[in-house]
Amino acid sequence: MGTADLAGATRFYAGLFGWTADVAGEEFGGYTTFLLNGRPVAGAGPLYGEGQPTAWSTYIATANADAIAERVLAAGGKVLVPPFDVLDQGRMAAFLDPSGAPFSVWQAGTMRGASIFDVPGTLTWNELNTRDLDGSAGFYGAVFGWVFRHSTMGSQRYLVAKLNEIPICGIQPMAAPDWPVDMPAHWMIYFAVQDCDRSAAHAHALGGQVLRPPTNLSIGRYAVLEDPQGGMFAILAPQH
Repeated sequence: MGTADLAGATRFYAGLFGWTADVAGEEFGGYTTFLLNGRPVAGAGPLYGEGQPTAWSTYIATANADAIAERVLAAGGKVLVPPFDVLDQGRMAAFLDPSGAPFSVWQAGTMRGASIFDVPGTLTWNELNTRDLDGSAGFYGAVFGWVFRHSTMGSQRYLVAKLNEIPICGIQPMAAPDWPVDMPAHWMIYFAVQDCDRSAAHAHALGGQVLRPPTNLSIGRYAVLEDPQGGMFAILAPQH
């Protein structure tokens, strides 16, 4: 994530998820890798652009960031940050899909990325919220080779993206009246928790906001939260 207050964000997420912070040297601008039991789960750094909001970013792994940049352009997306090397850590790029949702890719070098998932305090799901469900599926299918399983979430269509039969992420439509008309398309990250209600209350006690209170889904119980700097994310306690 990029945040307006890296120290404040570190305190919040350490308190919420039990993360510890591994702060890189000056050549990395104070970039912080968050660890859970000594293993990397997420990263954070300061904001670099004027007016840039605090926000989490979804990074998709790739073997060739330059090839992805070409496919993004060919499929109607935009290149926000062309591929560049992060010392020997890896190669990254940032894009805007045709619906306006930003996302990034990471071509691993010595830093492979997060190494633990789907346990409390770690990433468990990524979800694209878009006003063009079919157009978004066509774009990401062309760029990453994903295929889609059609399902429903409540009364709305829901797509599950798969690669080699492995679920990658979800795509859902931003249908009225559930979404404000001025909210742009965006990726949402979900962190796993043991108890959704308890974690939401804990986030509020740490200075965050509960944007969507704990709600039951077919796969578990989730809530949408905002950290003290305005970074939005979701938590999910899966059904057992």
